Amino acid sequence: MRLIVGLGNPDKKYQNTRHNAGWLVLDELAKIHQTEFKPTKKFNALTCELKINSQSVLLLKPLTYMNNSGASVQTALDYYGLKTDQIMIIHDDKDIELGKIKFQANRSSAGHNGVQSIIDYLKTKDFKRVRVGVASEQINKVADTAKFVLAKFNRAEKPIIKQAVQQAVKTIEEWLAI
Repeated sequence: MRLIVGLGNPDKKYQNTRHNAGWLVLDELAKIHQTEFKPTKKFNALTCELKINSQSVLLLKPLTYMNNSGASVQTALDYYGLKTDQIMIIHDDKDIELGKIKFQANRSSAGHNGVQSIIDYLKTKDFKRVRVGVASEQINKVADTAKFVLAKFNRAEKPIIKQAVQQAVKTIEEWLAI
């Protein structure tokens, strides 16, 4: 089994914000595989199980809010007896250009509180990540980083993030084929 975690915040006001890029990717993956998320109390998350490239996969969207995502991830890892090489974290990155993605492993959080929470809970940074770029010209105009990442995508940005989401899904599927 593999665990794919999309980072985001659960309140409706955070839907389609930059900080919920991880949830956007998982929503697209679930849609492609014609499945839906359901609340799973034991993980304090929304989850769905599916098969991709004959691999059993659990998609997990923590409901713990971004800064405590590690609690949900640790619980799921322990429940399934998974190792960190069997998980992938999908998250926004304000330092990467909108529409670009980066696949990485064994890196610091680079200031991302959700990723740092996972590192703190797992006591390692040795896991796969897909960083979804959300940077735009707006970031230079907004002094408050939190305000920027909690902002929704504007009309011009929506097709760009949609393309990035599709690219992230392809990256996930390639990782699952290994």
